[in-house]
Amino acid sequence: MAKAKPFTPVKLICGIITAHKDVFDKSITYLSDRFGAVDHSSLLMKFTFTDYYEKQMEPGLKRKFVSFSDLISPEKLSKAKILTNVMENDLKNEFSSDRRIVNLDPGYLTASALIMATAKNFSHRIPLQQGIYAHLELLFGKNDIRTLNWTYPDYRTKDTQEFFLGVRKIYLDQLRKQNAMKLL
Repeated sequence: MAKAKPFTPVKLICGIITAHKDVFDKSITYLSDRFGAVDHSSLLMKFTFTDYYEKQMEPGLKRKFVSFSDLISPEKLSKAKILTNVMENDLKNEFSSDRRIVNLDPGYLTASALIMATAKNFSHRIPLQQGIYAHLELLFGKNDIRTLNWTYPDYRTKDTQEFFLGVRKIYLDQLRKQNAMKLL
């Protein structure tokens, strides 16, 4: 019988969607206070792939991704999603808004995949805990990214994929350094 091994630490990331620069800035402050320093940030991109969030928030939405320097255990993904849901509400209150003003989507990157957290169930999503599901978004080859039938359109763009390849490089360097430290 094979003995279960501890999970390899993963790279926490978060997608942010909002129409306001000050909400981006405050969101990153909230996220950094809880998850640690941001070590990589994407370009700000227009979010025009769906009107789903526009109906909840407002027109003119933009998206940004950030990654955090501290590696985490993958078991913490559902807690991260629950916490970002609370942060969304806190930001709504802080900006005295009567509607949703930000969408925060945490996930994690491994050497081979990007996994996002969601509260929405679907056939290809795996239940984690407390109503949170894991959603396999991207697969990483040696030097490329493979999308899946359900990969969201904004994750298929060149800028988004370049960001995740950059995060993957940082992550693999972190793992190499961790492993080198174990040898000392």
